[in-house]
Amino acid sequence: MTEIKIKNELKWAHIKVAVVAAKWNSFITDEMLNGALDALKGKGLTEGNIYSMRCPGSFELPLACKYCFDHLDVDAVVAIGVVIRGGTPHFDYVCESVTRGLTDLNLMVGKPVAFGVLTTDNVEQAVERASLDKGNKGAEAAISACEMIELSRSIQSSQ
Repeated sequence: MTEIKIKNELKWAHIKVAVVAAKWNSFITDEMLNGALDALKGKGLTEGNIYSMRCPGSFELPLACKYCFDHLDVDAVVAIGVVIRGGTPHFDYVCESVTRGLTDLNLMVGKPVAFGVLTTDNVEQAVERASLDKGNKGAEAAISACEMIELSRSIQSSQ
């Protein structure tokens, strides 16, 4: 068995990442966006190589993320959104669509699309998952994108 080890030798100042946050439920996505941006800067990405933008809602995230790959030459995209269950099946349709769209985009472009989309039963759960003291899910998604970049580069350099 050949084990491929993750190399933490990346020069993060040369890595480009886009963060796309839904405007819908912005009182939550704002916190997640800030967490993601702080995590990327903490990793060593320069402000000039971090793109931040908004799309209308979580349903629009897959296409907005695709625009980033098509026009910004980024190494990864972090998708941030919040879908809160209501009294109609709308929640199920949106959750399924955004999940499938982001999954398909990952495979189509061959670059990381980090899933920072909260799907919660109520506002309280969403607020808790966006808080800094409980583990901001936007920051976690940004770190996931960075780890996938490292994994990809490690596999490429092992060949």
